[in-house]
Amino acid sequence: MKKISELKNHLNTIIETERLILKPIALEYAEDIFVEFDDEITTFMFPSAARKISETHDFINDSIKKIKSGEEIVMSIFDKSTGEFFGNGGLHHIDTATPELGIWIKKSAHGKKIGREAIAGLKHWADKNLTYEYLIYPVAVDNIASRKIPESLGGKVVREFSDKKQNGEDMLQVEYHIYPKN
Repeated sequence: MKKISELKNHLNTIIETERLILKPIALEYAEDIFVEFDDEITTFMFPSAARKISETHDFINDSIKKIKSGEEIVMSIFDKSTGEFFGNGGLHHIDTATPELGIWIKKSAHGKKIGREAIAGLKHWADKNLTYEYLIYPVAVDNIASRKIPESLGGKVVREFSDKKQNGEDMLQVEYHIYPKN
């Protein structure tokens, strides 16, 4: 069996959907990420919001390193027509049989199905570029809006578990599996 992602450097990968363009994360987006990835956005997420811009730079640099090594694809999400920054999404562990989807969208863009469209774009990319058994989509049980994303792609809950967030709080989660399109 070939390497799952063929260990490609995906720094030149661009994903377009009807309304969005997803570009590989870059330091030029650091200010937007730092400002928008705040305590409210991270309520239902493992990571905590950065307290200093240098923490955002570290995250971006680490993501770029993993993109170059073929471990993941982390994208910043923009409005295709205006260029407005909406958030970040990604496929982590693309060098395995079970990559993990993740996303966050800035508060002012909530309710517009941007997360759903971005994740659908990432799944479409995965279907064309990866060989995988299923995509994992972990989400907090109480994050109803985010749970609708994997459900819209046919995802099924396979387990419920509790995990500690980066800040030490317990968070009850469900794990969805989303299968490749045949």
